[in-house]
Amino acid sequence: MAALPAQLRSIQHHLRTAQEHERRDPVVAYYCRLYAMQTGMKLDSKTPECRKFLIKLMDQLELMKKDLGDNDSISQEVVGNAHIENYALKMFLYADNEDRAGRFHKNMIKSFYTASLLLDVVSVFGELSEENIQHRKYARWKATYIHNCLKNGETPQAGPIAMEGEEDGEADEFGAAGFSGHGGSFRAGAPSESYEDQDKSLYPGPAPGIGFTPSPGSGPSGPPSTNYNNIHIPPGAHAPANTPAELPPPAGGVHLTAEDFTKAQKLCKYAGSALQYEDVGTAIQNLQKALTLLTTGKE
Repeated sequence: MAALPAQLRSIQHHLRTAQEHERRDPVVAYYCRLYAMQTGMKLDSKTPECRKFLIKLMDQLELMKKDLGDNDSISQEVVGNAHIENYALKMFLYADNEDRAGRFHKNMIKSFYTASLLLDVVSVFGELSEENIQHRKYARWKATYIHNCLKNGETPQAGPIAMEGEEDGEADEFGAAGFSGHGGSFRAGAPSESYEDQDKSLYPGPAPGIGFTPSPGSGPSGPPSTNYNNIHIPPGAHAPANTPAELPPPAGGVHLTAEDFTKAQKLCKYAGSALQYEDVGTAIQNLQKALTLLTTGKE
């Protein structure tokens, strides 16, 4: 087991998240390690200890990619992107619902923080949207805020609250109702102690190596592996969408370009990924968009 060099400390929690999802969801584990490798290369790929660590991480990624080669979430980036974003959303929703109900505990704090880590991971597919940047900031800030309140013996304020220098209404946009909706702008101002740095009880011991395994009983295991707020999340690989029923050809001689077909395929894949998490609303929305595009030639 390789020790994580100090220069790569900022990726330790992404690697730990990968280890925690090794069996629960190998796709999440793969992309967490891919993000860690890409980030590590930018941090330090020249010193001997970092180079050795990153080479071992690359080898591990190659083995995982081979083992998961027939998984759509690995072979097709658009499906993988949807898989990670949807998983981050469920983590966020679990924590946000607990927060709004005033149930403050380490599992919900860790869920907020893990959601923010997974939104880091989404960047392996391209530049993060402004919406995801704000969601990540809110989740990470919430984890730190609640952690510090509990540490200091204070009762956190339940539900969306304004970050330092923000209006309450803006903060509310990033609660459960706004996760996939509006965008806003927070102007920094996290509490003085970072959850990532201060919660030693949740992440005990030295920085994890590639094969790091948490010690039994060393901390909470996080939210249930297959249920977030009564929303079933099947563990393991992505389930591709079923073949849709045959539809009549577009009326009125609609001409579809190759780009239109590609867009329709992506929308169907997003719907398939949403159905994996029983997110019926998102699945219907994407399928309706695909149907509109195929029958009218317009989005």
